[in-house]
Amino acid sequence: MPELPEVEVVRRGLERWVAGRTVESVEVLHPRAVRRHPGGGADFAARLGGQTVGVPQRRGKYLWLPLEGRELSVLGHLGMSGQLLVQPRESPDEKHLRVRVRFADDLGTELRFVDQRTFGGLSLHENTPDGLPDVIAHIARDPLDPLFDEGLYHLALRARRTTLKRALLDQSLISGVGNIYADEALWRARLHYERPTDTLTRPRSAELLGHVRDVMNAALDVGGTSFDSLYVNVNGESGYFDRSLDAYGREDEPCRRCGTPMRRRPWMNRSSYFCPRCQRPGRAAS
Repeated sequence: MPELPEVEVVRRGLERWVAGRTVESVEVLHPRAVRRHPGGGADFAARLGGQTVGVPQRRGKYLWLPLEGRELSVLGHLGMSGQLLVQPRESPDEKHLRVRVRFADDLGTELRFVDQRTFGGLSLHENTPDGLPDVIAHIARDPLDPLFDEGLYHLALRARRTTLKRALLDQSLISGVGNIYADEALWRARLHYERPTDTLTRPRSAELLGHVRDVMNAALDVGGTSFDSLYVNVNGESGYFDRSLDAYGREDEPCRRCGTPMRRRPWMNRSSYFCPRCQRPGRAAS
């Protein structure tokens, strides 16, 4: 599933190609693509027609298109395989095209939502006073947000009786971090994924957050992480950060720091990758 860097790459593309354009018509080609919209496909298309798209926004893994002059936004979630593509009108339809948005201008491009597995979708929601779609008001700020409060995050870690990776993936504590970037940040911080959060000192939690930001910014610089053709930016291009991963997906390969073979362990229906020498679990997490 796309994490913060991948969603931010898409958001930046939408800002360039979609912001300020007025919707002429919407075509919903698969009902599951708008299943989170209470009124269904016809209502989604009717309410979006004639609206002007503002500057796309993002929090964590969620992105939305605010509608100018309205307290409404189109919320998009990419799921496992969702793609928001800006395509020439005359280009052939993608095999898994689910929603088409045409604009009332002569730029010659349209917005397409393509989703092979149909886990993602688009929906229209009222905004909160903070400008967020109401259904994601509970999502915490992400580590790249200038208003993210490191002190409050550290206190929440100390109070929460859980382990580090669980806390990094808890979107009510910190948003946008998924399995890949959690493993990468923990490797850089030399911390085991099962270390209890209440053992982390303030300097260590600040260091971990620094590594989270560093790895996400590095991924942003190369367009995110693409392991297959399912994640692409709005122009259909893949990211290249998978070539720079230090932990994730590197089972049995030598640790880039100490040379010890990396390990993979099943974890919450996922996998955790770590160095058994650099990231020792410690007595409390054994």
